[in-house]
Amino acid sequence: QVQLVESGGGLVQPGGSLRLSCAASGSIFSIYAMGWYRQAPGKQRELVAGFTSGSRTNYADSVKGRFTISRDNAKNTVYLQMNSLKPEDTAVYYCKATKLIANNEYDYWGQGTQVTVSS
Repeated sequence: QVQLVESGGGLVQPGGSLRLSCAASGSIFSIYAMGWYRQAPGKQRELVAGFTSGSRTNYADSVKGRFTISRDNAKNTVYLQMNSLKPEDTAVYYCKATKLIANNEYDYWGQGTQVTVSS
C-alpha cells in the first residue's frame, strides 16, 4: 500500500500563489508516475500536472506557464507550485501515485486538499 498525504491548500486571492505538497510513504517501490489532479464542484476530476516515466512532465493547457510540478526524491515528496491563481482554479486537489507491478497498474490517491481562489 501507498499512503499519500497532501498539504498546502487554502484560501488565496486572485493572482496569488500556493504550493501544495504530497508526501508518499509505505510501499513506494515501483511507483513510476505521480501527479496532481483536481475536481471542482459539478465537474469531473482532471489532470493538472504529472510526472510520467523518467522525469517527463505534462500539464493541463489551462495551467501551463502558471503551475510547476517538482519533486524531492529524498523526501518522497511531490510539489505543485501554483502562481497567478484564478477563480477557476478553485477545486479540491488530489495527489495520485501509480505503481506498475507485473504489467498491471495500481493507482493510489490522497485525501485531497481544498484550494479556493476568491477575493
